Amino acid sequence: MTEEQLSSNHPTLPPTTEEDRFSWLRLLRSRKVGPATFRRLLREHGSAQNALAALPEMARAAGIKGYEICPPGVIEAELKAAKAANARLLCLGAADFPTALNDLNDAPPMLWAVGDVSLLQNPSVAMVGARNCSSLGARMARGLATDLGKHGYVIVSGLARGIDTAAHIAALDVGTVAVMAGGVDVIYPSENTDLAHKIAENGLRVSEQPMGVTPQARHFPRRNRIISGLSQAVVVVEAAAKSGSLITARDALDQGREVLAVPGHPFDARAAGCNLLIRDGATLVRSAEDVIEALPKREIPSPVQAEQPPRTDNSEANVESLHAAILTRLGPSPIAEDQLIRDIAATAGEIGPVLVDLELDGRIQRQPGGLLSLSA
Repeated sequence: MTEEQLSSNHPTLPPTTEEDRFSWLRLLRSRKVGPATFRRLLREHGSAQNALAALPEMARAAGIKGYEICPPGVIEAELKAAKAANARLLCLGAADFPTALNDLNDAPPMLWAVGDVSLLQNPSVAMVGARNCSSLGARMARGLATDLGKHGYVIVSGLARGIDTAAHIAALDVGTVAVMAGGVDVIYPSENTDLAHKIAENGLRVSEQPMGVTPQARHFPRRNRIISGLSQAVVVVEAAAKSGSLITARDALDQGREVLAVPGHPFDARAAGCNLLIRDGATLVRSAEDVIEALPKREIPSPVQAEQPPRTDNSEANVESLHAAILTRLGPSPIAEDQLIRDIAATAGEIGPVLVDLELDGRIQRQPGGLLSLSA
């Protein structure tokens, strides 16, 4: 039994009771169960409790001897640690789970969060770069983070040394999210302990890892996909040719996010990765205006519009009309869901359930990166 890269097309119903959340955690913490396998087990067995009961037999059938599901005591200890850290559990499908992660094939089923979870629903831009950044690189990161924050964008980064630290500090007053490689209660590097506490007070720290986990090398690439997944775009400020920041950039491309990079001198090794990204098509960044120009246009409602209730027309005629409009617009070549919504001039709330209906009927299919196409 191995972790499978399966699509997360079908919606996952969030747990509604403490017992359900306990079972979700116990299933996800069981050996050989990753995000994709977790969702497959829920689809096949209907609940985490049923999946837990079926796991030992599935393991035996796969030739795994002595398989045991995660003991209840492990989850009890994790929940106790979460309470001590004032951490909140966000579950896939729940209203407080970041909607930006919903379409990712490998989205984490659960996140531990410390701080202001409402920031996860705001438009976000990720900023990543070298740990041993130059003074100019740190200055650029601070300037971009400050200016993007003034335009209403939350800054997402990884709480690492260098560019990450500079971006978080500059965005403390406007909104920042730190995605951590270890447990949300384990601050790494330790020199950022004070910054991490300030982010918990004025921003948000999140992690998919169990409470108390010390980050290992294998955790950082997994963290990077969440950094890019939460964001509309990833800005690489400084990065060597073989840098973890380039992993985040590749994740962003796979997820259908914009990739942007700050250019640097050809003789500066810390700029080699950024220059390669620009050579390969990334948007060149000189200021926050370059970033904003590359992002989807945001519609800011007038005061009168803001006081009106959102338009929700769920009549049969409207649903049929949306069905026809979607099928007419889609073809064998995939397009982004955001582009489809703009083309049809519908709201995400209106078009979302209709897309699910068409998907379940087998008339459309999702592609990696949040793309849609007609079924073959």
